[in-house]
Amino acid sequence: MAPTILWIGLGNMGRGMCKNVIEKADHDSPVLLYNRTKQRSVDFSAQFAAEKTEIVDSVAAGVARADIIFTILAKDDVVERIADEILAAGDVTGKLFVECSTIHPDTTVRLAKRFHDRGAEFVAGPVFGAPAMAEVGQLVGVLAGPEASVQKARQYYKGVMAKGEIDMSGQPYEKALQLKLIGNTFILNMVEQLSEGLVLAEKSGLGTRYVHDFVENILPGPYAAYSTRILSGAYHRMSYPLFPVDLALKDARHALSLAEASGVQMKNLEVANAHLVDVKEHDGEKGDIAGIYGAVRKESGLKYENN
Repeated sequence: MAPTILWIGLGNMGRGMCKNVIEKADHDSPVLLYNRTKQRSVDFSAQFAAEKTEIVDSVAAGVARADIIFTILAKDDVVERIADEILAAGDVTGKLFVECSTIHPDTTVRLAKRFHDRGAEFVAGPVFGAPAMAEVGQLVGVLAGPEASVQKARQYYKGVMAKGEIDMSGQPYEKALQLKLIGNTFILNMVEQLSEGLVLAEKSGLGTRYVHDFVENILPGPYAAYSTRILSGAYHRMSYPLFPVDLALKDARHALSLAEASGVQMKNLEVANAHLVDVKEHDGEKGDIAGIYGAVRKESGLKYENN
């Protein structure tokens, strides 16, 4: 009999990931949904046939019925609060917890120990990709933990939520989050480099069109997508951020903490982080990572907003 799944967290990424689990994974019973803001669960559930999902009113109610619990949440303290609720729900012996959030490696180690001490299985399973990629099952998963537990979790990654996997079976949990944080610095530095190049093109009189043409031809994929997003002005027009500045700042903070503990300087990331602070100051919680372009424009004597 297929396991019962509880999904906790229906933010931008969580919705797309859960959608693919509902539509593609093997489960006989409805996928149980919990989000602290219940309306998100209601709105999300409405897109599926009634028998495909069921909204639960509390973490405890969902955990009592579930065999596998996925969590993808915004910040470390939120993840740890949900873990408190899960472990207070009762017996979790034999249940599998798959933690997909981008959190500090030390947080993951603490969580894993707490679940193991209660007889549960735990997998660190963060993902790479944007919400649009999550929607169409094109993420890349990173899975670490005991081999048997990772194998149970893998059935929900490649071919369901993900197009590929980085399999860290048997490796310590923290390695998945170390990779996730280092990988996210590539994204932050990419947006910083694009922003600096595009602003220089504008200020020097070259114009941004030719830089964008260069990016499309030489650096297709994420670089070209971010260049389009930047130049469209979406970073200051969108009503809800695709990659919220608060999450980008959290990722940068964790990566810089990891670097400091390892005796490494990440000067590129320090520059990007300073610009993210400017984005937060200008746009508040609605700020997006692409707003780095606006911050570079502003410090270069241009308006934060482009035309």
